[in-house]
Amino acid sequence: MRRSPLFLLSHLRRYAVARTLFAPLTLRAALKRLGYVQADPIRAPARAQDLILRLRVKDYRAGDLEQQYPKLDIEEDFFVNYGFVRREHQLSMHPRSGTQRWSQSKQKRAQEVLEFVRERGTVHPRDVEERFAHGRVVNYWGGTSNATTHLLDGMHYRGLLRVARRERGIRVYAAQEPREPVRDAALRRARIDALIDVLVALYAPLPRTTLVWLVRRLRYATPQWKGALEAALTRCDERLNHARIDGLQWYWPAREALESGDADAARVRLLTPFDPLVWDRLRFERFWDWAYRFEAYTPVSKRKLGYYALPLLWRDKIIGWANVTAAAGAVDCQLGFVTERPKQRGFARALEAELADLQRFLTSRASRT
Repeated sequence: MRRSPLFLLSHLRRYAVARTLFAPLTLRAALKRLGYVQADPIRAPARAQDLILRLRVKDYRAGDLEQQYPKLDIEEDFFVNYGFVRREHQLSMHPRSGTQRWSQSKQKRAQEVLEFVRERGTVHPRDVEERFAHGRVVNYWGGTSNATTHLLDGMHYRGLLRVARRERGIRVYAAQEPREPVRDAALRRARIDALIDVLVALYAPLPRTTLVWLVRRLRYATPQWKGALEAALTRCDERLNHARIDGLQWYWPAREALESGDADAARVRLLTPFDPLVWDRLRFERFWDWAYRFEAYTPVSKRKLGYYALPLLWRDKIIGWANVTAAAGAVDCQLGFVTERPKQRGFARALEAELADLQRFLTSRASRT
């Protein structure tokens, strides 16, 4: 069992800020360090994956991930949610046996589409629709979706297809080579532990409640190993560093010490609602003593922060939020604060620098997306 000396919650918070907002790297190196980047299609002012990488990749611009994706060692896939995961981990999640069985007719349609994709090499959903015209289906939210899109999504999830690239945000597919099932118990345990380690490295330090939720949610990434996840959760107490701080049990990678680095640097950062630093709302409230809510799907009359409020980090504290719009090459930022705007002169300069960086980041976005 790994234990550490007693620490204050403030030390844990500074450690979280410093470890995730590391000095900017190349895109390839940042993706390797992060292991996984959650994706979201909303652009306000840019997609979540781009906003996450902006703070961690040197000279990054909106759309760089999509443009360079075919050359990177990553795959689009469902992990604990949908995003970009390192290829070695994505491949270990397949083959996904244990998913809901398709009807014979749907299996036949999928096989026909797979043969079509193999003949073409890569296909746009439009090409599949023109060839097969599958019609419409009821989607997850109760509305209707293009049946071809629905089928391609299912084939992608089952590992029959992979995303080769995107064209104006639309996934272009290629056939995925089949994977052999893992039959060796020791290898299965190692792969499950490795997937958990990706999550812990991304979101640490994690309160136990969140760790449990994440491990159990791996049943969607690896339905074939659903029955082995509780044992993997038990192994976390032996494999990971952990300590009881501020009434909660916290976990972080085994090889890391709780060091705060330069988390106190006088910088302002605008974060996406999906940034690793703010993703865990339980941790957010513990660290900053207020409740942040993502309100894009909240009725306008009930919104308190805004459609796509970006958490505003000043030094090691999230003190408010910003609603940002970009038009005609200019960035407009509407700020809100939990208590009051910081009075330090350094805050105004740091905010100006962050908005300038955000404007640079958005340059030429239209030509990339």
